[in-house]
This record gives sequence, C-alpha cells and structure tokens, in this order.
Amino acid sequence: MQITESDIKKMVEQALQQLVQNNQAAAGQASDISLENGVFATVDEAAAAARAAWEKLRKLPLAARRNMIDKMREVSRKHAKELAELAVMETKLGRVDDKIAKILLAANKTPGVEDLMSTAYSGDDGLTLVEYAPIGVFGSITPSTNPAATVINNSISLIAAGNTVVYNPHPSAARVSIRTMQLLNLAITSAGGPENTLTSVASPNLKTSAEVMNHPNVNALVVTGGGPVVKAAMAVGKKVIAAGPGNPPVVVDETAIISKAAADIVKGASFDNNILCTAEKEVFVVEKVANALKTEMVKNGAFEVKGSQLEKLLATVLTKKNDKFYPNRDFIGKDASVILQAAGIQAGQDVKLIIAETTKDHPLVMTEMLMPVLPIVRVANVDQAIELAVIAEKGNRHTAIMHSQNITNLTKMAQEIQATIFVKNGPSVAGLGFESEGFTTLTIAGPTGEGLTSAKTFTRQRRCVLVDGLRIL
Repeated sequence: MQITESDIKKMVEQALQQLVQNNQAAAGQASDISLENGVFATVDEAAAAARAAWEKLRKLPLAARRNMIDKMREVSRKHAKELAELAVMETKLGRVDDKIAKILLAANKTPGVEDLMSTAYSGDDGLTLVEYAPIGVFGSITPSTNPAATVINNSISLIAAGNTVVYNPHPSAARVSIRTMQLLNLAITSAGGPENTLTSVASPNLKTSAEVMNHPNVNALVVTGGGPVVKAAMAVGKKVIAAGPGNPPVVVDETAIISKAAADIVKGASFDNNILCTAEKEVFVVEKVANALKTEMVKNGAFEVKGSQLEKLLATVLTKKNDKFYPNRDFIGKDASVILQAAGIQAGQDVKLIIAETTKDHPLVMTEMLMPVLPIVRVANVDQAIELAVIAEKGNRHTAIMHSQNITNLTKMAQEIQATIFVKNGPSVAGLGFESEGFTTLTIAGPTGEGLTSAKTFTRQRRCVLVDGLRIL
C-alpha cells in the first residue's frame, strides 16, 4: 500500500495526540521556562542552533568529548536528588529514591567514547580501517516515566558519538527534562564544548513533536515511548532508533530458590512504582510452588487482594473503551498504598506491591499497567508457563524474567521469548545494569533492532582503505 504525505501526517498527529493527552495543562506549567542554555521559542531556532553546534563539535578531538562527558556525569550526580524530586513533583509518577537511583545509574554506567572501538583489517593487500562517525543532529522524543534519566542517558550516548540533539520532552515532564538538559549544557560548555549542543523548545507539545521529527536540520530520530509514537516516527522516512512498549512476563518454576525469587520480583515490580517498561508485569508460577512464592512476596512487602477486594481494585485501576481494557491513567506510577486507599482497601503505608491471582487471559495480565499491581497465574508446569509468557509478552521482544535452577528450562525460555533483555534469577532492573554487570541505557530499541543503545548505536560506519601499504609484517 502506498503511504502518502497526508497519511504520514495523520499517523503522526494521532500518535502524538495519544502521547500528550494532558498536553495543554502541561504546556502551561512549562511556559515560564527561560530561553537560555539550549532552550528556544521555536523548533526552527532549536534545530538551527543544534546544527551550528554540530559543525563545531565534529571538529573537536575525542579528548574534548571525553572531557565534556566527564563534566556531564559530574553534574548529573550532583543534581540527582533535585532532578528526582522535580520529576515526581511535575509528573506525579514514581518514587524519589528510585528516580535518584536511575539518574545515578545513567550518569555512571552510560558508555562514553570508549564504546567507539575502531576495527582494522591488515593483510597482504594493505590496511582497511573502519571507524564510527557521527550522524549529525538527532531529534529525541523523551518520556514522562524516566525523564531526567533518559535525557542524561541519551545525551551522554549521543555526544560520545559526536552528535548534537534537539529534544522534544513529553509535555508533562517538560520542566524536569529541560532543567536536566540545561544543566548538561552548562557542563558541556564548562569543559570547552559548544553552546547549544543540546537544545529544546520551551513549551514542547503535539505540534513541536511533529516539527522536530520532520525538520530538515534533523538527520535522525531517537524515540523513547509507546507504540503509536514509534510508528509515527518510523513513518517520517528518517533513520529511527525506537524504544517501544513492553509487557515483561516472569516465569517461576519448581526449581527456583523461592525466597530469592519472591524478593527479586517484589524489588523489580515495585521499583519506581513499575513505570519502567522493563519491570515485571505478570507472573506465571508452577502450581507446586505458587503458595510459597506468594507467602514470600508478602514477607517482602507485597499485599495480596482477592475476592471482593480484587473487584474493588479492578474497578479502580482499569478502564474499558470499545471492549478493550486500559490502565486508569490516574493511578499510573502511583504508590501501592495510594491505589489501595482509592479502592477502599485497608492496608499499611509500607506496602510496596499489590499482587492478585488471576486467569491467564485476565486484563491485568494482557495490559501493560505501569503501576505496582502484579497479577499471578498458576500453571501446571514450566512448559505451560513459558507458552503463556510468550503470549503475554505480545511479541514486543522487550524484556522477560525467569527464576529457575534448571539450565534446560532457562534455555527454552530464552529461545521462545526472543526478548531483547532476559534476566535470569534476578530483579528486572538487573537487565539495565542496576546492581549487575553491563552498561546502562534507558532507550531499549526493540522495534528497530538496535537493542540496548549506546554511543555506537548513534553512529554510521566509515571505511578507509589503503591498498598495498602500511602492513608491517
């Protein structure tokens, strides 16, 4: 089917409308942001400034980029608490302590220029060198769920790669996203880098999102958001690195160390109130250990609802439109105690996570809720658990978790689920390098295939060939 320009425009408008449902109120909150340190009144101005900055950045040595990134890490660590508090205050999502942890994770474990390892091919016919070059100016659409951490992570990666950026933050996280960007810009210039290496409009909205995506000065896009905005970006016709939605399943078989599995699941599913797209969203547990798992989860801060309490919970956290269920946006990213109180259920303020046994095709299982509400499904055996996990993951190829001591079962799960991140015997946050090995990213490009993004992701390969020379053997 031929896609026309009007089709593309319609897709962009529809997708971004869903992304910024609360746009008008959010734009009003951001309207007093000062036009300095990379902030401009229009996309044209922001894109022009980013282009001018790139012309300067591309002429600087790698050592200059290293210095810039060192300063960016330093300022991110220094302002982690401020940015975390601002994020929770502005977006009403998540928990301050967990946002501090995410910001520090992005600051400390996002790879820099060390990710850009050149490759040399030497032989009888000469020497070939392959290097990773900048693409130019990136347009970056960032989310409300991880605003400061995503801006830090994207900025370090993109600048390490030699690019500049035009940001269009989610309107409901405009203030914290722009504050983060401005701090990073100050760090860059303090290290001798160009002004306006990172830019944004003061009042990001539906219109500016489309303008950034389509702007002639923007060479490529990085999009961290839901499915519709990813589709809209891919319809523009530029290179897109896109992180889409997930619905990560957890499988627990009879060989799992249940006390550890329970603690890990509660830790991962309750982290920042479950708004990470990598977080545990549903559990499939073998019947033999299901009761023990629930008991241990309660010991670790979970609260189980059943019967009439479950009905109250469902009426609170789910909405229905055109025979399809959606999470109630009023409770996305809210504390478990807040959700329980709204549902009229008595529980302590220290509850981290709400758990409930459901059927395999329950709306809680098949809907990415983005709140600390976790359905648990009993299954006859591990094969059924893996089969149902694949169905619940919906082909997003995002994240999956399994608790097992059986190598054969772990291998089967990995092969069947085809996830970008597969965490074995740990909390989901381990997949992002949190208290685990490996680098960190907040942009997991499953839809476009890059996987966990780093500086190398935002480059293009360039090959330099010298024939019949420079081989020293």
